[in-house]
Amino acid sequence: MAPLTSLEEFLKEPKIAYFTMEIGLLNDMHTYSGGLGVLAGDTVRSAADLKVPLLAVTLVSKKGYFDQQLDPEGSQKEKPAAWQPELFMQPMSEKVYVNLRGRDVAVRSWLYIQRSVTGGKVPILFLDTDLSENDPEDRELTSYLYGGDERYRLMQEAVLGIGGVRMLRKLGFEIRKYHMNEGHASFLTLELLLEYKKDIEAVWDEDLVWDVPRVKDLCVFTTHTPEKAGHDVFPYDLFREVLGEIIPIRILRKWAGPEKLNMTHLALNLTEYVNGVAKKHKEVSMRMFPGYEFSSITNGVHSYTWTSEHMKAVFDKYLPGWANEPELFVRVGRVPEEELWGAHMASKRALIDYVNRVTGAGLGYDLLTIGFARRATAYKRADLIFRDMQRLARIGQGKLQIIMAGKAHPRDFDGKALIKRVFSCIKQLAGRVNIVYLSNYDMDLALKLVSGVDIWMNTPRRPREASGTSGMKAAHNGVPNFSILDGWWIEGHIEGYTGWAIGPAVADENEPLDLRDAKDAEDLYRKLEEIIIPLYFNDRHMWVRMMQNAIGKNAYYFNTHRMMLRYVTEAYIK
Repeated sequence: MAPLTSLEEFLKEPKIAYFTMEIGLLNDMHTYSGGLGVLAGDTVRSAADLKVPLLAVTLVSKKGYFDQQLDPEGSQKEKPAAWQPELFMQPMSEKVYVNLRGRDVAVRSWLYIQRSVTGGKVPILFLDTDLSENDPEDRELTSYLYGGDERYRLMQEAVLGIGGVRMLRKLGFEIRKYHMNEGHASFLTLELLLEYKKDIEAVWDEDLVWDVPRVKDLCVFTTHTPEKAGHDVFPYDLFREVLGEIIPIRILRKWAGPEKLNMTHLALNLTEYVNGVAKKHKEVSMRMFPGYEFSSITNGVHSYTWTSEHMKAVFDKYLPGWANEPELFVRVGRVPEEELWGAHMASKRALIDYVNRVTGAGLGYDLLTIGFARRATAYKRADLIFRDMQRLARIGQGKLQIIMAGKAHPRDFDGKALIKRVFSCIKQLAGRVNIVYLSNYDMDLALKLVSGVDIWMNTPRRPREASGTSGMKAAHNGVPNFSILDGWWIEGHIEGYTGWAIGPAVADENEPLDLRDAKDAEDLYRKLEEIIIPLYFNDRHMWVRMMQNAIGKNAYYFNTHRMMLRYVTEAYIK
């Protein structure tokens, strides 16, 4: 465990409090499930590098998201992914209480410090209800990330939002802004309303007791999903059962929705600055939530974290300072082609060796290798490339291999069925196109994949990809993207220069889904056969130029240093 740290140094100036349900800091700290958590970790890392006065609040999730086990047919089984916080962080003695279902639930925190070589530090508080004084049921509230039923989820979010604000107050932090990373933390607005509640004798209307303008001025809200299912909604009866009427329900309905409590509506109505995570996502969010003003700050990734050791060595040699000034990537042309290609092939060999060791797949170093790894859910279409397997076999035999990975949420039965379908396709293509599906996709595996494949593929059904950050990680390693024009790729794509689009430039969202899938698959096969495979095997110079462009045009911009500076100037210091 790290040496004991005093909080005193962090109490000297006002902080930005970044609230997030999940956060990916270390591979062995199982407090993340995917992109949202990894983004949160990258945000904290860049804040430390840039010395932004930020702290983060999250849940300790001692039993993790889940450990994915796949049988030979692709059936997914989930097991707890327990970890030991005491190996990574220190417990704080202070406790706060949140009344849930009529019981005062004690909450403590663990302190982890994200340190940067620049000298910057960001404290992260991991909230924990696993205390002996709590009821056994309440001790489990911070055990499973996104676990349990609707009631469990609501109580978790109350611990995060309400308990988190109370903990910051208890520890003595002065907070300049509260940044909600998704709607999971929206209950923090209720705690702020209670904190700044006016005396009933001082106002003429009971509704004016609630100092909404002051709360709005304190809050920043980032929404990350264009998926309806990604916005938590709870029955008011359940809210009343769990939290009573800490805010009168008739008042709460004005902010969170008349029929059900919508966590996104609650945040939208009690926040001054709201943003989506790509320019397209801003447009989609405004359609989903008409009447609200959205800004857009496109996501990024932490450059140093998501660059392979082989590529880091090249960048250190030719682009000194790149890790804290990613804009230096525009000078990637000074890196000799043979050294850039050599660094890529070293990363590729490391990936292929790893895959062969854990799967016995017999992948080769010389074949064009496609990477595809993301949450296994229907709209991400992991099976799009298998739409015409005979054609894929004809195009790819002797030339192509594919590495895939991704977890399905335990209750996403369509996502689980998708994995099984992919496994079936892999078996049918055996002997013609070598394809592997790796289990338990995590941060360590992600870095191996984004740096070791030759192209990165993403095939969501538009417009359902809010941003997508894995392709940004690939670009940092000189891996071009081959993806649907959605999320960040609309902004990063220059056809034949930084990578390739799949499908038409603009999709008809009213077109039947099967027809849209057919058009996208057709374009995927055509470009693979006519453009990408010939270029890879016949023109190494132009391929390396594509790699340089991915770094110099994409990585230089799509990083969390640029993203954090946007948040500072547009959201935090307003």
